[in-house]
Amino acid sequence: MDQLATAGTVDDEPGVSLIRSAWKRLRRNPIFLIGAAITLAFIVLAIISPWIAPWDVTARPLLDKVRPQSNPVPGPEPGHFLGADDRGRDLFSRLLVGSRQTLIVGVVATLFGLLGGLTLGTIAGAVGGWVDSLVMRIVDVMLSIPSLLLAFTVASLARNPSQWTLVIAIAIIQVPIFARLLRGSMLAQRASDHVLAARSLGVRPTAIVFRHMLPNALGPVIVQATLSLAVAIIDAAALSFLGLGNPDQSQPEWGQMLGRAQPFITEAPHLAFYPAGCIIVVALGFTLMGESLREALDPKTRR
Repeated sequence: MDQLATAGTVDDEPGVSLIRSAWKRLRRNPIFLIGAAITLAFIVLAIISPWIAPWDVTARPLLDKVRPQSNPVPGPEPGHFLGADDRGRDLFSRLLVGSRQTLIVGVVATLFGLLGGLTLGTIAGAVGGWVDSLVMRIVDVMLSIPSLLLAFTVASLARNPSQWTLVIAIAIIQVPIFARLLRGSMLAQRASDHVLAARSLGVRPTAIVFRHMLPNALGPVIVQATLSLAVAIIDAAALSFLGLGNPDQSQPEWGQMLGRAQPFITEAPHLAFYPAGCIIVVALGFTLMGESLREALDPKTRR
């Protein structure tokens, strides 16, 4: 009788938003938790690194132990548990402070690339027609060039390489990725019911774009920004390794440290191992977190 009485009724339970349902899945996902832990530790260390570094990155406390012929790279000892580089500077301190430069380049380059991609993607997706075709052909040309080759070309044009050289070069190669992704999301929103309803009610086109289409199209772009951070860190390290980054040794950066370690790769491989390991672990953290976010927000992969 109870089943007959409740037949055809719907449980009166409140709906769950997309963000809340995604968070329920993410907090039970060990891959996301590992990636988030790595990312959070990297950000915290990058922020506080100048205050917790045991030595000044420009100081040379072990310079008197550098022997070009017999001992070019001093090994670990009390107070310097990772040893020093070929100039007698504490390696652990430079790794800590170098995390800040790596974070700044990765975040600022991704933000600039995101801003440029949002501009082009919004114009192409909202206006359409020949404007869409023109913007997408420019994007196709940029995507046809290997990203690292394009970044190398842009960075090599700088007369005096600096940290901003890395930022601009990496931002440029990320613009077409964000632009194409946002343009596709905007086109999907143009045919949605709420946009058609707004048009039938006489809402202004600019209001439709910025109040209805763009906010609902940003989800995939934000997830892509998380993944692009990992790529930006790797690309920045690659350009610094090639000597196209900041040449100032008072501001260490992991890619720069990796490049300076090459002459000593045989007798002191740890000089390359530590910065390379840091780059790999941090990029892995952002990748794990970004992939988990993508799966949690994608309706096709929800379980």
